[in-house]
Amino acid sequence: MKIVTINPATEEVIAEHDIMSKEQVNERVKRAREAFNTWRLDPHRRASVLYEVASILRKEKDKLARIAVQEMGKTIKEARAEVEKCALTLEYFADNGEHFIRDEVTATDARKTYIAFEPLGVIGSIMPWNFPYWQGIRFAAPALMAGNTIVMKPSSTTPQCGKELERIFSSVDSISMFLTVIGNGKVGEMLIDSQVDAVTFTGSVEVGARVASRAGALVKKCVLELGGSDPFIVLDDADIDKAASAAVKGRLINNGQSCIASKRFIVVKSVADEFIDLFARKIERVRVGDPMHEDTELGPLVNEQSLKNIESIVNDAVSNGAECIVGGKRIGNKGYFYSPTILVKVKQDMRVVREEVFGPVAPVIIADDERDAIRLANDSEFGLGASVWTTNLDRAESIARKIHAGLVTINNVVVSDPRVPFGGIKKSGFGRELSRYGMLEFMNIKTVRFYDQLIHYHHVE
Repeated sequence: MKIVTINPATEEVIAEHDIMSKEQVNERVKRAREAFNTWRLDPHRRASVLYEVASILRKEKDKLARIAVQEMGKTIKEARAEVEKCALTLEYFADNGEHFIRDEVTATDARKTYIAFEPLGVIGSIMPWNFPYWQGIRFAAPALMAGNTIVMKPSSTTPQCGKELERIFSSVDSISMFLTVIGNGKVGEMLIDSQVDAVTFTGSVEVGARVASRAGALVKKCVLELGGSDPFIVLDDADIDKAASAAVKGRLINNGQSCIASKRFIVVKSVADEFIDLFARKIERVRVGDPMHEDTELGPLVNEQSLKNIESIVNDAVSNGAECIVGGKRIGNKGYFYSPTILVKVKQDMRVVREEVFGPVAPVIIADDERDAIRLANDSEFGLGASVWTTNLDRAESIARKIHAGLVTINNVVVSDPRVPFGGIKKSGFGRELSRYGMLEFMNIKTVRFYDQLIHYHHVE
């Protein structure tokens, strides 16, 4: 069997990739297991590999970016930025990783007590298509620097991007610390069932629940990042022009296909008309077209199914009373292009509010006041990110603590940063990536205590 990849801008076939068998998956995991025994020993070697991979990513940035554009349709400028962010993140963990996992000495009744941080082993990684390099490196950089080895299944939409990452790692060091397996969901199940020690997954809630169930049945640690429906809250004292510009950026990043894209625009009624007017005028000026062109700001959706889903969500909203004031239709007859869209008169029970909308569609919801805005923001099964717009930073601090999310940003859109933890709550998943916290997710935090003689305790455990 084969995977066929299609260019979403032209609908032309790009390539065919063989789907791996169970034996091939197990062989790759075995190689990673053998590599682990050596890879875990020398943090200086690990840092050196990460630095060199970062250097190659920069040298090959244009080539890698073009592959991502062809496979999933992001704009060439965003694809280059993705590769650059991968390089920066690798360097960050190479710079800091050894310090993050240094033994910690602590005082107890023992003569000596310390906490050691040891890698778990081989981590199975099941990654999505929307950031085919970044999603892999976001997990891999801290996990590798911690001493783990990795077998990653890239999305069946972007297999070549995954192959490119393996090629680059393999060119730097002969040890098999980063391998890929190519295939569909069945191959992902094979990977979980193999001799991997833990699993990380980024993708939909439905599939994430199956991954967690399967990993849990095998008593394997897992980390899930399952997307979100991030609120973008505009308060009455916000800089409306800056908020409207950021709303365009936040909604259309990666062609609207980002877990932390702004997806629900909650605006207090006293500034709603001004915000909607500016938002509409700015989004109408967005240049939609060939993602390979340097001046394109919005490319196609990833595939025909995604396009049909966006059309269905918008039609559902309009048929239930929403008003489409910008966009609301497919563009052209070739490629999976959808116009930047703004919906008003939106109700909480509409699909455009309840579901994670992966596309350039922005529902605007009117809140009575600050308290109502917070209520609307938290009225979601997701809890990944949120952004709050206000010129009063004390007010912003209070609101940030009331928002149910893993990340809250004031006066900017939500972005991931290797220096701080990334992840969500509720149906946005559990566990954290990036920062020291991301490294610790796949480590054994081991307590070691030394006594001169046996001490008798009367309490239990």
